[in-house]
Order: sequence, then structure tokens, then C-alpha cells
Amino acid sequence: MKINKKFYFKPIIFFVTLALVLSSFSYCPSKAMAISIEAEIEMGREFLGQIKRQCEFLDDDFANQYYSDLGQYLISFLETRHFPFHFYMINDRTLNAFAAPGGNIFFFCGLINIMDGVDEMAAIMTHEIGHVSARHLSDRMEAGKKIGIASLAGVLAGIFMGGAAAGALITGSMAAGIQAQLNYSREDERQADQLGFKYMKESGFNPYGMMTTLKKIEEESMTHPDQVPAYLKTHPSGPERMSNLDSMLSGYKSGKPDKEIEKFRELFPMFQAVVRAKSLEPHEAERVFSSELGKNPGSVAANFGMGIFNMERQDFAQAIKQLNTALAGSPDFLPILTHLGEAYQKNGDDSKAISLFERAMKLDDENKAVPYLLGISYENMEQYDKAILFFERVASRPPVKDDVYYHLGVSYGREDKLLPAHYNFAIYFMRINQLKKAMFHLDKAYELAASEPEMQEKIMMHKKAIKKGYWKEVEEDLDREERERR
Repeated sequence: MKINKKFYFKPIIFFVTLALVLSSFSYCPSKAMAISIEAEIEMGREFLGQIKRQCEFLDDDFANQYYSDLGQYLISFLETRHFPFHFYMINDRTLNAFAAPGGNIFFFCGLINIMDGVDEMAAIMTHEIGHVSARHLSDRMEAGKKIGIASLAGVLAGIFMGGAAAGALITGSMAAGIQAQLNYSREDERQADQLGFKYMKESGFNPYGMMTTLKKIEEESMTHPDQVPAYLKTHPSGPERMSNLDSMLSGYKSGKPDKEIEKFRELFPMFQAVVRAKSLEPHEAERVFSSELGKNPGSVAANFGMGIFNMERQDFAQAIKQLNTALAGSPDFLPILTHLGEAYQKNGDDSKAISLFERAMKLDDENKAVPYLLGISYENMEQYDKAILFFERVASRPPVKDDVYYHLGVSYGREDKLLPAHYNFAIYFMRINQLKKAMFHLDKAYELAASEPEMQEKIMMHKKAIKKGYWKEVEEDLDREERERR
């Protein structure tokens, strides 16, 4: 996994800390006192922006789609949805998951790596969904507004520093208030467990997954008492909570799972193989997959994971060998086809890559990763007209990865189509928050659009949005409208 160790720990500490601080605000039982849904959605956007700037998200289309599909399936059983839910995986080995403002659910790869099946993952997800449904976070944030910026900064600093310094920074009634929160926080956990159990039963997953996962996390805490898992800091456990869970589970009777559940269970080993390949330390990933292959050399999941691991360490020849073995065991599994094609692509064999991507397109014409990869191969082969067709296809179906706009800029530029080249570069630089470069390309695009008043008007809207600070809300809506007209 490509992470600078200095970079690795600081953002994780920050966001675990933030989750802990939010958890420690006074719980206000009156829903009338919660902040508005609109205010929480806006706070969720800001929170997500901070995480995107500081943390590494897991970069794999199949894994992200699997996680998102699972989340969307689980929320389909909610009677009321206060927010549009979004699901994100953070690429680090911490045992953690939490619900952030505005319906954003974050899952850390470390927690996925210790799980034995999707039922355990669904149990944690429904618990976090329960926190959102009950609006626990909004209640705490409303109460937190009374604390004041200075006191909040002191709490943050105290938690960052820990030890004796924390006592000096968190003083007086503030300290007493934090100590008084423990019972409320346990009440939140009890309610989230109850809602999670309800959603698990209704969705068809086995709710015992929450119990087994909590036991694993607690075992980690006992094995390393000096390193309490982050999940336990923000989600208090203990005998009382385990007893409540046991009581709920005592009357549970499993039914016959539907096809949707069976599909999630069938795909989980492949999903977990990707997560392990991309998140574990290299020596640990190699040990895990080698052990599995020693027991079963033909294991599709282990060969798939080892292939991706070899891609991560730039050994594309070995990756191609492992992925071909995996493909022999599952010839129509699209993620293997796409990863194998990408391995050939990175090994310099774009013709072979294109044949695999075209095969994948026949299996799933709606998949967005495949046309993007096709665009990359055609760009590599300097067939820019074909590359543009595939990149535009991807850009017409949001959400769109930032790099799509970069490659559109490159390909249009190589075709000497400077107006769309500058415009797409502008979108790319807006999305990665390099606004000076975005303005440069917008200015160039405006000059080139002298005979296209509608395009000039759209460019001016982008420029005004940048100057006034609301460009994030404008750029994707305008761009989608333009592509729908083409």
C-alpha cells in the first residue's frame, strides 16, 4: 500500500478525534433541538471535503461498487430517509467505521480485513445507518454549539495530546460535561443496535454479525491494550451492550435468504481480496494470499487478490499470470477481466487490454470503469478520437472521477480541439481545488468560444461560482446538462 507513514497516522488521528468529540457532546433528547437537515447536509459536505483532502480512499471500482450497492440495499428498508446516503471506504488498517454528518457512512479497510463474511459488514453498516436514522449526530452537534469555539479547540487539543496535558486543557464544567456523556452515549449505542437489528432482519442478513464483529474488535483491544481500536472509542461496548445484543438475538430465527443476499455473500470473498490487496502492508498481503494459495492453488479469490497485489507493487508480468489463473476459474467475472486488462495496459500491451475490455463491455454495457480504461488504452495508442468517445461516455453518467476530465482535456488537445480541451482542464482543476489553474483554462475557453454565446454564458457561471465560493455546486450540474445536449 502506497502510504507515507507520516501522512498515514495524522489524518486518522484527526478524524477519529473528531468522531470522538462529536460523540461526547451533550445528548439532547428533544428532536426539536436538533440542527436542521439542510444544515447537517451542508456540514456533511464540508466534513467530506476535509476527509478527501486528508485521507486516502480505497481506489477500486468493483470494491466501491460492491460497498455502495450493499449500503443502498440496506437503506432500502428504512421507513424514513432524512438524507441521501453515501458510502465511503478509507484505505487504512484502523478498526473503525462511523456515521458522519449528512448521511455519510465511512468504513475503514482494517475492519473489513478481519471479517468472515458480508453479514458482519452489514451488521456494522446497519448500526451506523441506525445512528443516522435516529439523528444522534445532529443532536450532539446542536448541543455542541453551546460549548464555544475556544472550548471546542481545547477539547480537540486535549484529545490530540492525551496524558497529563489533556487534564489541563479540558477543565471545569467542560470536563464534567464530557464525563457525564457516557450514559447518553451508551443509550445512543443501544438505540442504534436496536435499529440495526431491525434493518438486518428486514433485509435478510444474519444479525449475529454484530456480535461476532464486536467480539473480534474487543479481542484486538485485549491483545494490544495500549492500542484501543478506534471503533471502541466512538462506540462504547462492554458487558451491558453485549447482554442487550444477546437478548435481541435470542428470539431471532433465520429465514431463507433471497437472491440479492446470496449474491452479496457469493461476492464477498472477491471484494475482501481486493481490499486486502490494496490496504494491507505488502508483506502481510503476500503472506495472506500465499497461505490461501498453499491450501488451494486454484482459489479464484486468492489468485485475484494476489494479482491485484502484484499490480500494486508494479510487477505486472506476475499480476497477469495470477489474474489469468483467476480468470480460468471464473471466465465471466467482470472485475477479473477489467483488472487483467489493466495489467496488460500497464505492461504496455494495449491491444491485448482492449480485447479484454471489449469482452467485459459485452458482459456489462453499463459499467463505467470499462469505457474509461478503453479510453486510456486508445489514448496510449494515440487514437484520440476513439478515446474521446469513451471518456465522454463516462462523463455523461455522474458521479464522474476527476481524471476523466483531465484525459478529455489531453485527448481534445491532441486533436487540436482547444475549446473543449481548455474547458475540460478547467473542470478538472476545479474538482481538485486548484482554482488559479481552473480560471486560466476558463479564460482561454471563453476566448475560444467567441462564436458560441451559450458556451460563454456557461463558462461565466463557472467563473462567478469560483469567485463567490460555490463552484462545487455549479460545475457538475452545468457539465451534465451540456453533455446531455450532445
